[in-house]
Amino acid sequence: MLELFFIIIAAIFIGLSLGLLGSGGAILTTPALTYIVGQDEKTAIASSLAIVGLISFSGMLKYQQQKMIQWPVVLQFGIPSMLASYISAGLSVYLTGPEQLTLFAVIMLLSAASMLKPKADIAHEKLESHSALKLVIIGVVVGSITGLVGVGGGFLIVPALLFFTRMNMLNAVATSLSIITLQSTSGFINYYSLASVNNINFDWQVIAIFAFIGAISSLFGHKISSNISQEKLKKTFALLLFLMAIFILINSSRGLF
Repeated sequence: MLELFFIIIAAIFIGLSLGLLGSGGAILTTPALTYIVGQDEKTAIASSLAIVGLISFSGMLKYQQQKMIQWPVVLQFGIPSMLASYISAGLSVYLTGPEQLTLFAVIMLLSAASMLKPKADIAHEKLESHSALKLVIIGVVVGSITGLVGVGGGFLIVPALLFFTRMNMLNAVATSLSIITLQSTSGFINYYSLASVNNINFDWQVIAIFAFIGAISSLFGHKISSNISQEKLKKTFALLLFLMAIFILINSSRGLF
């Protein structure tokens, strides 16, 4: 009963982070599955992709109703990201669970650092061919990280969209959710096909609980996003990520030696 309570709380935070920031879902999901549910690292990473993909999809549908998703950008960023996620998920067989979780914690630290950076005033450029190429390259990088360690990559996607396109924050969040949906689904498909090789045992009930509650929370986060300071929210979230990353590094490092 206590475990179910913590699962619900974690799912609410995951959904809110995706709805408010367009990122943070997988960053929270993998630790929750590992330390609250007690799943092994590889199962948690693979399940995280399924959960975040489903939550992002529900948020994407809401934003699509408001015509806020920039689909040309989704194609430029999302397709390369999908392919990279699928390929890198296959490379997971060459890493142990603790190695993947250690790499995951490093990504968390980088994410926290990027969120704590002061917001720079940058002049947005039009989405011309050279910017499109940069989106493709970043899409490959983010997709590779997603497939390998189960991170949705929103903390990289949103800043990239803001910098290389003329989107505002809400459009970037909406478009980010679409990209996360694509690359998370792609990565999960490969993890599912390699489940026996990686000794992954999916708990579909846990996935369903996380996805359902997270999806509802995501919609609520979207509804209140315009009333909350994004910068303050990012900094608070970044501090949480930093503390979680240190905790994961300490625990996962024990399995490396």
